[in-house]
Amino acid sequence: MKVILTENISTLGNVGEMVNVSKGHARNYLIPNNFAVLADETNKKQFEDNKRRLALKIAEEKNKALEIKKKIDGQTLELTKKVGGNGRLFGTVTNTELAKEFSEKGVEIDRRQISIEKPIKTLGSFEVKAKVFTDVEAVFNVKVAMDPKQAQEEKAKQAAAAKRASEKKKKTKAEATDPEEAIAEDTNAEKPKAKVEKTKTEAKK
Repeated sequence: MKVILTENISTLGNVGEMVNVSKGHARNYLIPNNFAVLADETNKKQFEDNKRRLALKIAEEKNKALEIKKKIDGQTLELTKKVGGNGRLFGTVTNTELAKEFSEKGVEIDRRQISIEKPIKTLGSFEVKAKVFTDVEAVFNVKVAMDPKQAQEEKAKQAAAAKRASEKKKKTKAEATDPEEAIAEDTNAEKPKAKVEKTKTEAKK
């Protein structure tokens, strides 16, 4: 059954849009609750009357959508996440989370209007779209950074690893001293001893 939505229904569409729904859903829920009106071609006059009646409401809703677009278009949401050893996030960034971030900034947007084309599972910057209303789309950015506490811990681990590597390098260098130089040093150390013994022998004579 074809109906024209008189309210924004997140699961169906925006006000003024014609959608196909089951007869039961239309007659038992949408129409009785004034969420939609019948759009049968057999009742063309009523169809046109309903369209004209909704024109003003559609314009109002579109203006609201344009205002929301101005507030979020080109904006950047910054999120901090914990990261696993493989560089991937624990979980993914969801449209519910992004809608909540906007809400905290004073912008109300339905999570279903936010479209994340590719799952956000790593650190970095990502482009996300929001279909605020029919033919009204906003594009914003999501920047995901490592949780500050975890970043500090990782920095400390890297510093410790660098220190261990430096100490190991020094130890290896010391162990790799030229053997010939070591033998030469031992030989030179023996010469004074031999000279002393020779001197003692000559003295006895």
